[in-house]
Amino acid sequence: MIMIMKKCICYLLFSVLSLSLFSCASEKQEKEPGLKDALKDKFYIGTALNRDQYMGYNCAAQKVILQHFDAIVAENCMKSMLLQPREGEFFFDNADKFVEFGEKNNMLITGHTLIWHSQAPRWFFVDENGKDVSREVLIERMKNHIYTVVGRYKGKVKGWDVVNEAIEDNGVWRKSKFYQIIGEDFIKLAFQFAHEADPDAELYYNDFSMARKGKREAVVRMVKSLQEQGIKIGGIGMQGHLMMDDPSVEEFEKSILAFSELGMTVMVTELDLSALPSPWKNVGANVSDAVGYQEKMNPYPNGLPADVESEWEDRYMDFFNLFLKHSDKISRVTLWGVSDATSWKNDFPVRGRTDYPLLFDRDYKAKPIVSKIMEAAENHGSRKFSKTYKVNNNVSFQVEGKISEVK
Repeated sequence: MIMIMKKCICYLLFSVLSLSLFSCASEKQEKEPGLKDALKDKFYIGTALNRDQYMGYNCAAQKVILQHFDAIVAENCMKSMLLQPREGEFFFDNADKFVEFGEKNNMLITGHTLIWHSQAPRWFFVDENGKDVSREVLIERMKNHIYTVVGRYKGKVKGWDVVNEAIEDNGVWRKSKFYQIIGEDFIKLAFQFAHEADPDAELYYNDFSMARKGKREAVVRMVKSLQEQGIKIGGIGMQGHLMMDDPSVEEFEKSILAFSELGMTVMVTELDLSALPSPWKNVGANVSDAVGYQEKMNPYPNGLPADVESEWEDRYMDFFNLFLKHSDKISRVTLWGVSDATSWKNDFPVRGRTDYPLLFDRDYKAKPIVSKIMEAAENHGSRKFSKTYKVNNNVSFQVEGKISEVK
């Protein structure tokens, strides 16, 4: 009996120790104002979460999340390959934890993504012989997947990226298996099924390169077609994977306006800004010389030089000022990740690079741009003035303030 009691005590101590090691402190702490406070009257500010973050294994990240963000999206755990790796066998453990984290912290939760050609399980498209399934079979599989996933989180997930990346940059349909087997109707059906599964959920189309004219015009045509057919679509997600020279702020703005004119809520999704050169624009580099190529593609392994960091910061601010300008049209801006330490841009499109695309550094410290965004948000809708009054040759004083703009 004594031995059993000792074992129980040891097990209890081990459990307590495990909780302290592998979960973040839950006690309420006084929090400093963050991005979400500065932007609360403008739009939601969100971030994509990985498993370590919503499970509480990365406490430094979680502290940043709770201070600065009021919206979350799952980086991976809601993609079909992970939710339904085999037909009819759903794995919801991680997605449940993600949603639970969002509910516990009163965050806007977005589901990402229901239908996407990438990170979809192979079984979705083939029969027992490895041949493409019929149109009817694929439609039924889509319906079952969407009904099951959306139905499980009905009332908990505010909105869904229903279809992801279905259009090429030049405006033609991506020749995905969904398109090849079903045709362009797969878009309409996906939105129809999602609406049937949760009539109150907001339903979005999400894609990259949305500032390009060809894609912008194709998305406008698609949305108009859905609207004419009576299909519910509520918003457009403009992925913001920015580079230092592309896209232009002006073209990005054109897309915000074009989508808004359709009655769509506009969201800036998957936002990051790479400070590194694009390999597609450096095809003249000596690719056969692996070391030389890596040096060209990974020029800042130990940190950004001051001049590059300044340019990077200015470009980020250009876009945030654009978002603030159109805050009446934009409902959410979501960063694709919390910190540079875990950003996917470190390995894309060249593995092993060190990139700096997010607002928090590798130690989860806020970069100077965070306070600049907060200041810009505070001054949005007002015009700053500064005037120096001269009393005599030796004495002067300066008056600073804000003049409210007439809307």
